[in-house]
Amino acid sequence: MDGGAGVITIAIPTYNRQAIAAETVARLLPFGAPIIVVDQTPAISDALASLPIRLVRLSQPSIPHAMNVALAEATTDVVLFLDDDILPSDGLVAAHDAAHRDPAVWAVVGQVLQPGEEPRRVAQPADDLEFRFFADEPRVVTNVMAGNLSVKRDRAIGIGGFDENFVGVAYRFESDFALRLAAAGGTIRYEPAAAIRHLKLATGGLRSYGDHRTSASPAHSTGDYYFALHHRPPLWRYALRRLRKNVITRFHARHPWTIPSKLIGEWRGFLLARRLARGGRKLMS
Repeated sequence: MDGGAGVITIAIPTYNRQAIAAETVARLLPFGAPIIVVDQTPAISDALASLPIRLVRLSQPSIPHAMNVALAEATTDVVLFLDDDILPSDGLVAAHDAAHRDPAVWAVVGQVLQPGEEPRRVAQPADDLEFRFFADEPRVVTNVMAGNLSVKRDRAIGIGGFDENFVGVAYRFESDFALRLAAAGGTIRYEPAAAIRHLKLATGGLRSYGDHRTSASPAHSTGDYYFALHHRPPLWRYALRRLRKNVITRFHARHPWTIPSKLIGEWRGFLLARRLARGGRKLMS
């Protein structure tokens, strides 16, 4: 379908989505690149087993760990991580490959169009955490989305890969990776020609952890607090902003009985994040 197959491995982490993952793989096979699927689903399905891919099964779900496993399994210079529920553009692999020909580029994040979104021009935000990945112009960034992200394998492994202390939904784990990569001297290129459409399947994947607006689980907040402890001091200021964005919302105004459980989840997430940060990062050895 396009170039780049000789130097790029496609890696797809999946969890409780074997059927849609198999459909995504079928869309990617014409690119001619080797494909690794890291399946974290407890039940074994024939949907993936019959495909011409390298299938790795893990017993416990963790997207950072699954991506580290894919980095270890791949043998090509570049690894392209993709979500398991996407429609790839025809130029996806070639655009990633072309961007990586610049030795200063250690990672490339492609355009990600969510349902209803179309490419359009956006201003460069003051903080790349607010960058919108439907932008239609290439640029250098310090944030990425893991669902359309290619990395130079040796550079990614050199900084320890993805931090596996990002547990649960692992929110901000890819932002943490991007900032560590940039701090090590690498350039991250946003390339809109490397485009996907995210189908945003309503079940499986990170949605297996339930509704973040109502849950008392720390799974939804731990990653953000852990990220802030490393990258956004003072923590209290970041925490207040997070509470404004996640608790003082129209949804909670209409459903005030959900606020106590949500606050419990935030507090539990903060405590777990602090404990994980004190124990040190959990990186590839």
